[in-house]
Amino acid sequence: MMMDIYMNNNGGSMPVGQANQDGYMEQEEEWEREGLLDPAWEKQQRKTFTAWCNSHLSKAGTAIDNIEEDFRNGLKLMLLLEVISGETLPKPDRGKMRFHKIANVNKALDFIASKGVKLVSIGAEEIVDGNTKMTLGLIWTIILRFAIQDISVEEMTAKEGLLLWCQRKTAPYRNVNVQNFHLSWKDGLAFCALIHRHRPDLIDYSKLSKDNPLENLNLAFDIAEKHLNIPRMLDAEDMVNVAKPDERAVMTYVSCYYHALQGAHKAETAANRICKVLRVNQDNERLMEEYERLASDLLDWIRRTTPWLENKTTDNKLSTAQKKLEEFRAYRRVHKPPRVEQKGKLETNFNTLQTKLRLSNRPAYMPSEGKTVRDINNAWKGLELAEKGFEEWLLSEMMRLERLDHLAQKFKHKADTHEGWTQGKEALLQSQDFRNCRLYEVKALKKKHEAFESDLSAHQDRVEQIAAIAQELYSLNYHDSASVNARCQRICDQWDRFGSLTQKRRQGIEEAERVMEKIDHLHLEFAKRAAPFNNWLDGAREDLVDMFIVHTIEEIQGLIEAHEQFKRTLGEADSEYGSIIKIAQEIQQMATQYHVPGGIENPYTVLVPAEITNKWNEVKQLVPKRDQTLQDELMRQQRNEGLRRKFAEKANGVGPWIERNIDSVAAIGMGMQGTLEDQLQKLRQYEEGVSMYKTHMDELEKIHQEVQENMIFENRYTQYTMETLRVGWEQLLTSIQRNINEVENQILTRDSKGITQEQLNEFRGSFNHFDKNRTGRLNPDEFKSCLVSLGYNIRNDRQGDNDFRRIITLVDPNNTGFVSFDAFLDFMTRESTDTDTAEQIIDSFRILANDKPYITSDELRKELPPDQAEYCIGRMAPYKGPNAIPGALDYYSFSTALYGESDL
Repeated sequence: MMMDIYMNNNGGSMPVGQANQDGYMEQEEEWEREGLLDPAWEKQQRKTFTAWCNSHLSKAGTAIDNIEEDFRNGLKLMLLLEVISGETLPKPDRGKMRFHKIANVNKALDFIASKGVKLVSIGAEEIVDGNTKMTLGLIWTIILRFAIQDISVEEMTAKEGLLLWCQRKTAPYRNVNVQNFHLSWKDGLAFCALIHRHRPDLIDYSKLSKDNPLENLNLAFDIAEKHLNIPRMLDAEDMVNVAKPDERAVMTYVSCYYHALQGAHKAETAANRICKVLRVNQDNERLMEEYERLASDLLDWIRRTTPWLENKTTDNKLSTAQKKLEEFRAYRRVHKPPRVEQKGKLETNFNTLQTKLRLSNRPAYMPSEGKTVRDINNAWKGLELAEKGFEEWLLSEMMRLERLDHLAQKFKHKADTHEGWTQGKEALLQSQDFRNCRLYEVKALKKKHEAFESDLSAHQDRVEQIAAIAQELYSLNYHDSASVNARCQRICDQWDRFGSLTQKRRQGIEEAERVMEKIDHLHLEFAKRAAPFNNWLDGAREDLVDMFIVHTIEEIQGLIEAHEQFKRTLGEADSEYGSIIKIAQEIQQMATQYHVPGGIENPYTVLVPAEITNKWNEVKQLVPKRDQTLQDELMRQQRNEGLRRKFAEKANGVGPWIERNIDSVAAIGMGMQGTLEDQLQKLRQYEEGVSMYKTHMDELEKIHQEVQENMIFENRYTQYTMETLRVGWEQLLTSIQRNINEVENQILTRDSKGITQEQLNEFRGSFNHFDKNRTGRLNPDEFKSCLVSLGYNIRNDRQGDNDFRRIITLVDPNNTGFVSFDAFLDFMTRESTDTDTAEQIIDSFRILANDKPYITSDELRKELPPDQAEYCIGRMAPYKGPNAIPGALDYYSFSTALYGESDL
């Protein structure tokens, strides 16, 4: 589109209308009315236009000194147009004649006209003749077309757009009110504000004063020339001293600010975008490193702990098992809880990282081999399985070792009793005393031997009991079974010798008996009745001092009932004792009355009435002691029963509380209870409530420790065990943390993706509708129905199937067969929102590199903060493309790598 140029005081262009032959005179009259012939304005235009031309001619290695003279031959005018347009003009005429100069100027004017500019009243002759006004008018036309016309803000004209740009940039600054391109710039603050808005490091605007216009102008002009590569086109003194600065000069100079600062703004925008992406990458790498460190530490601890829990060996000593129990309690109370927290933190960090990666359009993070969340959960399950097995084994082992100790003490007691009874028996059986006795003495020896055989038969049960206990200790792998077996073997060997010797002695006495006939029937009667009564007394004494071990009230009550039954037999025993003592009294009476030599001595038994009396008195004394022992044990079992009830009462309160809270947290996790912030607040309240409720768990742990210390292994008053409560507690903590993390991730997704709460509720409502089993995930058919319910078009044909398979690979990259809510939400937001891409970052780097295919370290350090610059320099590969210079860096491969696989 051609445009007619008519210069006026506003510096713009307007149609001339009908030009005529008197156009030149008409032009001068217009300039006269607008004051353009003011010498002060002409001076400002000459200086400004000259500087503007030189800022471009310097690129071609030349300059002008006098704007009227140096353009007269048309050569530098053509060169100026080539520089600012980037195009080549026709070859100039090299002659020095006037017509050569006119031809060159016409070539320049023709080029200007080819750009849509219609020149009115400006001819080549006026330029060749050095007409100042026409020359300045021509240069202004060039400035207007090539420096100002392309400025466009909100579809306004070039001048209006440039003015609006200045107003917006300087609006926040005090004492600046840009309304035009003359008086608004006299005090220099508008120039300083433009510089400070884009380069605050160059000017301290707070120290500037409206009362120092000359200083403000010189400061702005100096900084623009030195740091922004804008040549000084205005004179500070002229700006201050003239009543109204020249609008064209100011517009020309301000347009240079626009071009210089717009380029800086693009570079700043590109640098900010790069920094934002790099910060995301650095944060993600930090989270990856933190996850790797925590995962390694937790897995190392599990690997160290699991073999300890799997070691189910002892030295068969109760003290060793008790020491292991104390170590296990310390593990439960001290060592495991911090690891439970570490595991929860690890899962939270992993989910947060994956959410950030999705939101920043990065691929999902894959931990190192063996360190995935699944690996950690599997290792944790193995640890808890080993822990459960270890506890069950340890309690069972303690019960076994306690029984072993009881059996060992019982063996010792019975063996001591038996060996006390056998003391001297073997020598007696080997004696040949019956060969030198009288008849009555032989008969007495015979009866005595019969009594001994009866006693020996009675002791057979005790020997068998000793052998049975020794065998049980051996089968239960008692740690000192070797010495027990050796002692048992000595007793059994001696018992066998007793049998052989008894038979031989009986044969010898019977042989002597045939010679001797006299026998004391009364002694015999005493012996027959005293021997079994004596054995009964020995058995009663053993039972009354017998050790026992029980675990329930019912067991001790059974022992008490047995003891009561025994006490009911004491009347009959007392009667038998009276009968035996009466026989002894009769013997004493007859021996005294008839003076029977040796009649008091009973030849049939070694038992004497005093021994029977002593044993009987001892049994009567042991009965109340046994009563007290049983009552003490009854009280202990009652205390244990109290502990069971105490634990059950507490557990029956804690267990349902945990279950209710797990259900409540799960209900919040379904996402339909208010806004995400409401859900997060409720979860935080549950988290605080759980923390406050921790004292109940601690109290329960103390009760449980007391229960274990008292060797209580069952509790019929509650269905809850400490193990199930611990598992429920850990499940509640994990559920709260997981749901808090999911809600925070959803808030992060909602805010970063710009979706509304209503959209989020719609997504959650649709997801929950198809999640019939409340598992928090959908199978492919449910997922497809959910998408359709939200208006997502999936055609019912082969193309629709292909599209759906493509979607499934996005939401279920690991091919698990299910779609989680986070993956579903990420897909829905990704479908409706934009994300940063590698292409955007590549474009940003290209701006910083001035369109080069590579960038240098110096350019990065100039445009980016130090830490971000060094981050890029340390990771960018050398550029290998054409025209590469030493130190060139490949920003293209670096940018694409930001959105590729992580090195971690």
